[in-house]
Amino acid sequence: MNATRASHLKAQRRRSGRPAHPRWQFLRGFIKHPVMVGSIIPSSRTLIDKMLDPVDWDATHLFVEYGPGVGTFTRPILDRLGPDARLIAIDTNSDFIDYLRADIDDPRLIAVTGSAADVETIVAAHGFDHADYVLSGLPFSTLPPGVGEAIGSATAKVIRNDGAFLVYQFSPKVRDFIAPFFERLERGFEWRNVPPATLFWAYRERGNTN
Repeated sequence: MNATRASHLKAQRRRSGRPAHPRWQFLRGFIKHPVMVGSIIPSSRTLIDKMLDPVDWDATHLFVEYGPGVGTFTRPILDRLGPDARLIAIDTNSDFIDYLRADIDDPRLIAVTGSAADVETIVAAHGFDHADYVLSGLPFSTLPPGVGEAIGSATAKVIRNDGAFLVYQFSPKVRDFIAPFFERLERGFEWRNVPPATLFWAYRERGNTN
């Protein structure tokens, strides 16, 4: 194929509106917003399964995901989610949100450009009183001062009693941002990920009225 023909085909692909390959989109997002993307490499299937296994999917009506990126967790969540449940995916990077909307054709997915610190407002705007579970891979230790605490506080308020905040990080420092707002924390670790990740499941306990 000559150079002119190749250039023409590339231009057609760009105009077609088809989303870029996930790994390229992920790398592009990391380059544009390195503080908001936890790793340059998407999470492994082993990490995804370990993180999501404790979820009571039958009791889940609303699942919220912070920092969905190119949907590495989004798709497995939708695979497990009930037919009448919803997934709200929140990302400050509009490129990622546009990618998810174009690449995932599922009416249960609500992709929102916004901040995790505004989760209460976002959940209410879509007709829900609370979330059952919230998942986050945001790099808490590199967020601007005060943002990590704001996200931890808002998340604790939006999750129902007996619900949980699921967090995977590459620094255990995230515990400082979530422990003050949750009654029970369980911790795990996954070596089979690049880089290895620390996992937290932070639970709201029944009877808590905060």
